[in-house]
Amino acid sequence: MRARARVAAASALAVIAVGVAIVALATTSDLPWQSRLPEVAHDGTSEPVGTSPSPAAAAAVRFLVAFPHLPPMDRMTNLVELPGARRMIVTLQEGEILSFEDDSAASTTSTVLDWRSRTSTAGNEEGLLGLALDPQFATNGYLYIYYSAAGGARRTVLSRLHTTRTDDNVIADPASELVLLQVPQPFSNHKGGQIAFGPDGMLYLGLGDGGSEGDPNRNGQDIKDNLLASILRIDVRKSAPGHPFDIPPDNPFALSPAGAKPETWAYGLRNPWRFSFDLQTGQLWAGDVGQNAYEEVDLIEKGKNYGWSVMEGFHCYRPPSGCDQSGLTLPVVDYAHDGGGCAITGGFVYRGAAMPGLQGDYIFADYCTGEVSAFPVAGARAGSRPTITVLRHQGARVLSFGRDGAGELYLLCDDGNIYRLGL
Repeated sequence: MRARARVAAASALAVIAVGVAIVALATTSDLPWQSRLPEVAHDGTSEPVGTSPSPAAAAAVRFLVAFPHLPPMDRMTNLVELPGARRMIVTLQEGEILSFEDDSAASTTSTVLDWRSRTSTAGNEEGLLGLALDPQFATNGYLYIYYSAAGGARRTVLSRLHTTRTDDNVIADPASELVLLQVPQPFSNHKGGQIAFGPDGMLYLGLGDGGSEGDPNRNGQDIKDNLLASILRIDVRKSAPGHPFDIPPDNPFALSPAGAKPETWAYGLRNPWRFSFDLQTGQLWAGDVGQNAYEEVDLIEKGKNYGWSVMEGFHCYRPPSGCDQSGLTLPVVDYAHDGGGCAITGGFVYRGAAMPGLQGDYIFADYCTGEVSAFPVAGARAGSRPTITVLRHQGARVLSFGRDGAGELYLLCDDGNIYRLGL
């Protein structure tokens, strides 16, 4: 995300929001992802639509530590449930993958993969950022990771590894790594990092604009020279040495005569931290971190251009007013930093059973305030601006979200705990 980090006072622990990057616990007026540019003008014209969660439903939501006996886990970036087992898998930014029993009494973790020697955390937003299990994981044991590579030129890597099952764990074989994609990175921030399989069986990867501030290389609107500032879609079903992936023929630029990168599914994103698929509709939702004034949630669709760095949310960024919005897709919602927010942590559309009042709502967080909010997705579209309801005004900062096999949601927080949303 934004260069979200700032080491607070010397005694403060560095906390991360990876891609949502690490923010300092100290007070500082010049957070690195908030370049102090002139205030942008408001160019949105859409009116709010939709019905927000009821006050009763919002007030009833509780945030409880899901696994109170586990040791604190520093800088968590992903949480997934192991298919066919009551076991959770969590990634840590420094390069470890751990598992533990899906039980509130769980007190120990097991190592799935120790990737620390191959993972760079030289930048606050670098590290082990993405994890996905193959749709056929139960039979092929394939696990996918996205990480900042240690050694050599600065780059991020998408890889596949093979795992084997034990009685109470899965273990990934480091020697089985098959590198699928390497992306050169010009700066240390804005790596994106979400990887997920869509309902179509394709693997999606979110990439930030490559970093620094204000998109100095103009990667946001460039789909010819690099893959940055985009969400990619690739077919890994036949991946093998020498043949890392296939380009789905229905990708929007698969046969582009203009020379656009064929892996690109959508572009014009600053730093998508995080994205997810709605289990009911298959829609792809992303939280995209803004520059210095606005955060946004986007409904990601095939071939669409989401505007960065022409726009930040509903507002002109380059130039600060009167920007040409032709061909650009507006967010569904945005929110301003004037309430204390600074960097969105994208979440999920809720499709579980524990909170019926939030059924069909997209739940997300802001890293700096600790707020957790929701809006209804029914009828939501680019520019529609459904009403946002705050579910929690403050609390432990949310680094990332997780979802279990039943559709229930978890918050991975910078206090080292995993929280479960419930009533």
